[in-house]
Amino acid sequence: MVMGATHAMSGAAVGLAVADLLPTDWGGPTSTAETFAFAGVCAGAALLPDLDTTQSTVARSFGPISKALAAGIDTLSLGVYRVTKGRKDANRRGGHRTFTHTALFAIGLGAGVSALVGQFGRPAIIVTLFFTLGLALRGLFGGWARDKGWLIVTAVSAFLSVLTWQWFPDQVGSTGLGVAVALGCATHCLGDMITKEGVPFLAPFVPLGGRRWWELRLPSFLAIRAGGGFERAFLGPALTLVAVGLALWSIDGAPEAITDALRNSVQVAQ
Repeated sequence: MVMGATHAMSGAAVGLAVADLLPTDWGGPTSTAETFAFAGVCAGAALLPDLDTTQSTVARSFGPISKALAAGIDTLSLGVYRVTKGRKDANRRGGHRTFTHTALFAIGLGAGVSALVGQFGRPAIIVTLFFTLGLALRGLFGGWARDKGWLIVTAVSAFLSVLTWQWFPDQVGSTGLGVAVALGCATHCLGDMITKEGVPFLAPFVPLGGRRWWELRLPSFLAIRAGGGFERAFLGPALTLVAVGLALWSIDGAPEAITDALRNSVQVAQ
């Protein structure tokens, strides 16, 4: 998972940005704590699509549990591909970058999370938080997670899930979590779209030239190489700055304080 940190940081940035725009009826956060929890879930969900192969770094987040899950998702993804592929789609032996890298998966998983939380309430919220926040730790703090091992990551994830559990309001928590998960998955796919490999985001519903699993990507002269110099030197740092800026802006009272400070500075200058 070469782009793990970039995927997680982009998910956090998107989560912070959308949190301010999402209506409360749809689970929009109403406090700084809820906003940060929403962004954390979005950051973790931005790594979920790469759980379609046991070879990815994210598949090692929870040790044998996540490895077994990745093997199952790989098999499921390959099955979906084989059932729906067009006459010109290649024969594949693995499901990586197929089903989990589609809009269908993002929407379906988000709706599924909302339904589970709506049915089972707080226990489902804690499980979702535990899993997504653990993935966020693996993505945002890859070196630390690798050094400490999956048992420490699991323990910290459990602590964070219980801590953030109280930040989701009872009435809209299900919708908010589902939106955060769907956004994270879609953000991952958007990140893969700008790479040279591309991603079959519209599969299997939009056939093109006899193929249902064609890759949506930028023109070759604009596409970047995953893990390449542009990502490390520019894209990663830029996303980090954006996420930090949005986090500061999301703090209760920060927009008003910044506006007042700018107004005072203009008055002093005049």
